[in-house]
Amino acid sequence: MNDNKYLPPLDTTTFQRIRKWYLFALATIALSIIVAQILIQHHLNSQLDDSKVINVAGRQRAYSQKLTKEVLLLKEISDPEERNQIFAELGETLTVWKESHQALQQSDVAMGISKAENEEVQVLFQNINPHYNAMVGAVENIISDFKDSGKSNPDQSYVDILLENERSFLKMMDTIVNKYDVLSKTHLQNLKFKEYLLLAISLLILVLEILFIFKPLSLQIRNTIKNLIVAQRKSDDSAKEIKKLFQEKEKSLQELQELNFVIDNAALFASTKQDGNVVFISKKFNELLGRNDQDINRPLFEILTTDEGQQQYLAEVLKSNRKNIRTEEIKIKTAKGESLWLDMSIIPMHQSSAQQSVLILCSDITERKQNEQKVAQLTQANYEETMRQKQLQASQIVEGQEEERKRIAKDIHDGIGQMLTALKFNIESINLSNKVKTAEKIEYIKSLASDLIKGVRTATFNLTPPELSDHGIFPALHKMTHELSKLTGKNILFENKTDENIRFNSLAETNIYRVVQEAVNNAIKYAEANFILVTINYNDNILSVVIDDDGKGFDDSILGKVPKNTSEGGMGLFFMKERMNYINGRLFINSIPGKGTRVTINYKTDGQEYIDRQE
Repeated sequence: MNDNKYLPPLDTTTFQRIRKWYLFALATIALSIIVAQILIQHHLNSQLDDSKVINVAGRQRAYSQKLTKEVLLLKEISDPEERNQIFAELGETLTVWKESHQALQQSDVAMGISKAENEEVQVLFQNINPHYNAMVGAVENIISDFKDSGKSNPDQSYVDILLENERSFLKMMDTIVNKYDVLSKTHLQNLKFKEYLLLAISLLILVLEILFIFKPLSLQIRNTIKNLIVAQRKSDDSAKEIKKLFQEKEKSLQELQELNFVIDNAALFASTKQDGNVVFISKKFNELLGRNDQDINRPLFEILTTDEGQQQYLAEVLKSNRKNIRTEEIKIKTAKGESLWLDMSIIPMHQSSAQQSVLILCSDITERKQNEQKVAQLTQANYEETMRQKQLQASQIVEGQEEERKRIAKDIHDGIGQMLTALKFNIESINLSNKVKTAEKIEYIKSLASDLIKGVRTATFNLTPPELSDHGIFPALHKMTHELSKLTGKNILFENKTDENIRFNSLAETNIYRVVQEAVNNAIKYAEANFILVTINYNDNILSVVIDDDGKGFDDSILGKVPKNTSEGGMGLFFMKERMNYINGRLFINSIPGKGTRVTINYKTDGQEYIDRQE
């Protein structure tokens, strides 16, 4: 025996919860680290941009001085080659100075400088731009005079403009450089603050995880282990006790097997010797068999039944030397002539003795056998009735199919056949020499051909549409109402109150479609309705289709009468009911003369439908 059998099972949900909280803790720590790295990298990149901006801004001061120096050198140097070299350097200096100044204000990807977003910096650039523009204009005029007229000695007016604006430019540029330095330090302070904040958040997360996750989990694990140890000890003690009880059970098991039937059936029992003679028989058993006390001095098989064949069988059963309990269900005939069914258990006793005795335990199961026989008879009767209903239903379906064929043949013969005959006669009567008559007949032939096409479409549409098998009852009913509205000129509408196209089994869809088709055709042909509304809905596994019309209606008391297959009609409504009965559906028809008719179809599904998403 497995000693661990009685240990309480480990709570798997506990370990799942532990794993979930550990993963949550690790994910929180990892998330805080990732967020910190993102912010730090972002600020480091910003610091790199700030250093480049400060570098370029400081270089602007040097380049402004270099421009002034090179212009002044032009007035002092007389050597042409040196002057040409200075003009070349002056042009390069001016180009770099302009590009750097433009980059500081508008950004330059190549230089790694972003646009100045600070409003104070923008104001400082607006203040410095007049001096900058004046200096640029003076230098460009000097270079232009040299290129156009070869004038190497710059005009004093340009030199004065350059000198007048240089000091202001340098002073304002110092202010801009200092402002950039302040902004860089501010960014650095923000970075430090965010780093400290993230550190505090990380430490707080660790403290919370220790208090609310790791500590409770450690206590729970310790309690679980403690409970397991206690349960193990109890299991060991229980195993020892069970082993002791099992040994005692083995000793008395044979006795319990011999006496369990006595406990359950103490009323009807008897005891016999090995030769079949009765030792004892209960009073109730004797009364049931219709015997008296003088009859007990006979073999038991003679007491049990008066039928000779059964006596021979029981004599063989009772005299056989058996070691196992035998159970028999036998039919006996009492001294009163009654037939009884007994559930008989034959139990061998004193198996170690050569003269073995037998204990007979019986239960009266006559009522149960009679009930079983009645159930079998009812089952057979139900089966025969079901088969009769199936045959009747099949004959009605065949009759309906035959009526449908006759109706289609009549529609084709009376409508399409006559129109084809008229079309043939009109074509044969055309006289090409009489153009006026010919034109009139051609127009009539066109009208006749249009009517013929409409008749063919009407006849074929009454057959099973492809939409029914391809897409289901919802698109098929929508197509039917749309086509009938075009063919008949009636106002036939379709309202779908479901969100999805739900498919049902093909038998149910076909019968529901035919019933709706019959109801709409009746509203068109007999009710002379001008407005017909077909509404379909599906809720709580119930498909509901309602057909309303504004026709002349009828007396719905005739629905309870047996229909006659005559020209008076009535078979259509009968077959509508039969079709719904065939799929275990319900059909309700309510009509008031002069106020229209409502036909309601309810079909309860088995919940195995599926949604067709092909549309």
